[in-house]
This record gives sequence, C-alpha cells and structure tokens, in this order.
Amino acid sequence: MKRTRSIATGVATSITLALALAACGSADDGGSDDGAAGGTPEAADITLWLNGADTPEELRTYLVDTFAEENPGSTLTIEEQDWEDVVTKLTTALPDAQNTPDVVEIGNTQAATFTYAGAFAEISPELYEELGGDALLQSFVEAGAIDDTKYALPYYFGSRYMFYRADAWKKAGVEVPTTLAEFGDAVKELRTDKQSGFALGGQDWRNGISWVFANDGELAVKDGEEWTSTLSDPNTVKGLEQWQDVYATASNLPATHTDEAYWEYLNDPEDGGAPEGATIMAPSWARWSLGDLTKNDAGDEVRDGMADAKKFDIFALPGVDGGVAPVFAGGSNLAVSAKSQHPELAENLLRIIYSDDYQTMLAKNGLGPANTEFNSVMATDKFGETAVAAAEASKLTPAAPGWAAVEGAKVYEELFQKIAEGGDVTALAAEYDEKLTPMLNGQAG
Repeated sequence: MKRTRSIATGVATSITLALALAACGSADDGGSDDGAAGGTPEAADITLWLNGADTPEELRTYLVDTFAEENPGSTLTIEEQDWEDVVTKLTTALPDAQNTPDVVEIGNTQAATFTYAGAFAEISPELYEELGGDALLQSFVEAGAIDDTKYALPYYFGSRYMFYRADAWKKAGVEVPTTLAEFGDAVKELRTDKQSGFALGGQDWRNGISWVFANDGELAVKDGEEWTSTLSDPNTVKGLEQWQDVYATASNLPATHTDEAYWEYLNDPEDGGAPEGATIMAPSWARWSLGDLTKNDAGDEVRDGMADAKKFDIFALPGVDGGVAPVFAGGSNLAVSAKSQHPELAENLLRIIYSDDYQTMLAKNGLGPANTEFNSVMATDKFGETAVAAAEASKLTPAAPGWAAVEGAKVYEELFQKIAEGGDVTALAAEYDEKLTPMLNGQAG
C-alpha cells in the first residue's frame, strides 16, 4: 500500500509539529489568489526563509533582483532564520495561511518529517523535470518525497572531509592515510596532552555516523510502512566501536561536546602556541573559517581560506578498504508551503533557484549545487574535487516521519556521549533501538 499524506500526518504526531500541521494537507484551506486572467499570477510580495548565513549576500541580491525582473510588479523578501529555532518557527508559521513563508529552507534531515506532516505543496512531475529532474541530488530528493511524489528538493550540499594541520602532521612524521584504520592510527599518534590528534566532541553523531556508514551499517531500515532502528546490526556496532576507539585515543574534547566550530582548534591561538587540534572533520565551507586573518576589499577582517599550503591541507575520510568513506552529507532542502497564497509565484522563484545561472553561483561559492551537472564547476581545485568526491560517496539519515522528533530530543547526542564515556556499545545499541524505533514511526519515545 502506498503511503498517503493523510496517513503520514497521522504517524507524525509524536511532536507538536504534527499537531500544528495536521490541517496542512487540504489544498483548498487558506486559498490562493495567484490565478489571474490569462494565467499570469497576480502581483504580490512573496517571502523566502533562508537559514543562517550560508547563502552569501551576492546570491540573495541576485534572487531578489531576478525575481522582480521576471515577475513584474511582484517582489521577493528574504528573511534569515536561525538554524537553532527554525523548526519551532516553521511549526508555528507553516499552518498559518496569513503568515506562512511561501518558500522555506529546511535541513535535509528535517525534510522528511515536515513532508510527512503535509507541510509542503506537491511538486508536479512536470515542474520536477523542469527544475532538473533526476540530475538533482537524489538522496536529498528522497528526503523530501513520499513514494514517487516530491515535496522538497535539494538546495545545496556540504560534504564533509578532513581539514588538517600539514605542519603538525609533517613534524610528527605521519602520512596521509589511505584506509579508515590508518586514519585512526594517524590521529592517535598525533595526540598530545595539549593537542587533539582529531578534535572531536563526544556527542558529535553527525560526524560519528560516518564510521557506521563506512562499515556498511545503517541507522534504520524501512520494511513496508514501518521503520526499525538497526543500531544492533553487527556492521553498525562495528562502526560505533571504531568511532569509540578513535574518540578515546585521539581527542581531548569532552564527551559532552557536540559538533561545533572545530576550525578554532586548527587555527593558531592568540598566544602563538601550537594549535589545539591537528585534524578536524567539517563541511566544505569550513575552509573560509581557517587560515590567518586578512582584510578583504571592503576592509573587513576575514580568514584567508587556508592559503598557506605548508600549514593546512585536506583529504577525504578514507573507507575501510580505501577510496572515500560514505560520510554524512550536510545541507538543506527547499519547499513551497502548502499554505502559500501565491504558489505560482513561489514556483517561479524555484525556477530561478534551479536555473543554470544560480546553480553555477552556488558552486562557485563553495555550496554544493542541487543539480549534480554543476559539480564540475566546483571541481576546479583540490577543495572542490574533494568536496565532490565526498558528496558522491555520502549518505543521509533515515527519511523517517519521526526523524525531526529524534533530532529534537537529541537522542543521538545522548547515545554517542554514553559511547564516548566508554559504555558497552552492544548493550547501548539494543537499548536505543528499543527507544528509537517508535520515535522513527512518529510514536512517543
């Protein structure tokens, strides 16, 4: 049986989001004033919510100007939201036809829950093809789809790879690893009392699950209509035990730390001493938080993006048998609110975002483009080449209806902290499988 939006809304009731969005599935509730004579949308101001500062000002200006040019009389307002509370804000705003943003950015791991809850308008097969079709990053497409129906499409990806202090590695006589085991050995050797060989927080599951994926493990699998947590799978346990060993022997960061601004550990401290970390794992855009401070053309102090090749370098996390490990891909999706009063104008905005010009601009600014045909625009230096290689091997978290509830409850932070503190991985896996399975299916955990 195919899952429908009404069924999906029912299974998402584990969080207040589902209660607030239960009415979103009705297409005629709230209405739309887009229809005008001749099929041209009536002029209006539409709103796009973007999260954080990842989208550069240049790209925002392009969207606003191009939208106004292509939709005479209409305007685009971009409102920036904080990643920390955007889910709460969307939960309140999306069901409200008078106040909903028309197009929203949502984290790729949160897209499934909002999709199942009926928060987003359906993207027709014709529009999907027009926006890029199967050339769009498919793992992100699947995160915003129910069966063959699409609701949220990829915006950009940020594949994770390893940034390291080349000078510290050279001084220690450590070579760049070619396998996952060699990586573990290298960062253990680089650790000192004052320097983490691999600066990694104990709660950092977003980087940690790469060890699960590298060992062919899964966080959860879907059987029919039900999701099951699979932490107890032998491959998953093996990956978690490897991560536990790397954390215990290579990192000086507390078990209570989650993923954070790791680049601070690689940059030279103000006192001129050695850096606190020799290696970090971060999305590709961390490049511009590394390196010496310099001034740009506007006179602002910025980092030089690792310009000193003798001090900094990068490599993709290697797989168990070599190659590139399937790391967790960061990034986000875009969707039209099901309550938008201007859906045709919202779709016109999507046409601009998925245009060749804008996809090229994303790639040139280090944001992995939604359309994979533009990956070549990124792969013009080692940073872009490594980002693309990591992205092509990457994986996402399960597209389960209750995943946002899992993230909101910080269940994986809790699990990984216990593993980092030396807990028995097999026992913890069984305990958290029992806790996570109902949550994944939208039931109380």
